Amino acid sequence: MVDVMSRPQPDLTIAEAPDARPSAAGQMSLSVFGATGSIGTSTLDLVDRAPDRYRLVAVTAQSSVDKLIEIALKFRPERAVIADDAHYATLADALAGTGIEAASGRAALIEAATMPADMVMAGITGAAGLEPALRAVQGGGRIGLANKECLVCAGSLFMAEVARAGARVLPVDSEHNAVFQVFDRENVGRIEKVILTASGGPFRTWTRAEMEQAKPSQALKHPNWSMGAKITIDSATLMNKGLEIIEAFHLFPLEAHQFEALIHPQSAIHGLVQYEDGSLLAQLGAPDMRTPIAHCLSWPERGTAPSARLDLAALATLTFEKPDFDRFPAFALALAALKRGEGAPTVLNAANEIAVHAFLAERIGFLDIAGTVEAALDAAEKRGLLKEPGSLEAALELDSETRALTRHIMAA
Repeated sequence: MVDVMSRPQPDLTIAEAPDARPSAAGQMSLSVFGATGSIGTSTLDLVDRAPDRYRLVAVTAQSSVDKLIEIALKFRPERAVIADDAHYATLADALAGTGIEAASGRAALIEAATMPADMVMAGITGAAGLEPALRAVQGGGRIGLANKECLVCAGSLFMAEVARAGARVLPVDSEHNAVFQVFDRENVGRIEKVILTASGGPFRTWTRAEMEQAKPSQALKHPNWSMGAKITIDSATLMNKGLEIIEAFHLFPLEAHQFEALIHPQSAIHGLVQYEDGSLLAQLGAPDMRTPIAHCLSWPERGTAPSARLDLAALATLTFEKPDFDRFPAFALALAALKRGEGAPTVLNAANEIAVHAFLAERIGFLDIAGTVEAALDAAEKRGLLKEPGSLEAALELDSETRALTRHIMAA
């Protein structure tokens, strides 16, 4: 079970974060990890609209070298890092003579995370983003946290390091950023619950029989948001909402049972906080990641974002539904992993990543994603693997073991 009283109280760390006003040189120094992904692209769009405000220190990508080269040549960071060594020569040749340092590989990625910057945007998808984000935290700076797996895979470890290093975490995920905006830190004891909303994904009204036949192309058609492939599939299974509740548990000092989810197809309300006086505070906005990113870049001030303004009269109707655990068992698995605690969320996340990639490659069916994750959790428990990871190395080892276990389960 999760010991709420002994875990760090990260909300105080968030609350004490310094403002994001430009440094004495007149610019905010910024590193963007996962620069070619959805979060990175949205962040760089904001940077491009205010070039006098930002100075890029480092930009990174996994393997999209052409796009990384384009970003580096346009924004002129100090360093560009491609995680896949196979693309180093291409990157180095393109940046030769520009004054931009080219680097590749895991060690270079970690080193980039330690480069001094006013803020690091942690936008690498999946467990691969854990170590760079943790290294950035250890520098004691400001972290725009868009990688939920950092807190799912090693939440207690990550937030303990945040507290130790005096780092500042600002949540970038739209739901967590929404809660952050309406979460009264001075009256935590008066909060009854936090509610995260979910669109319901492309299969919100599908039957289980229909979902059995679902193809990746159908699952990737999210009704409201433009996101990467993995998170879009997670939205279709509702695993994403479960992962977000685990993340919220580590970000906000409440007990696990105080976090809930509601299906909200219009994606206008992103998060709500219920207080004991009956007040229900909500943050609303158009479904555009540039809104929460701009909030984090400028907090505690309010920045400017080109996001569409929400027209409530045109929207006319806001509807809500309870999650259907029968049709979307992945959500229930995530809640059970949070309740189980220790290493269960790490196993959940690793197994899910492998299962999602298998579905995208059409090696398993859509409903097999949750079934595979459940089988991996059961097998991990039987093997005694669900102990709390006590270090980064232990968390990465458990992640690796789970991936191998999950592949074995799918091959059987």
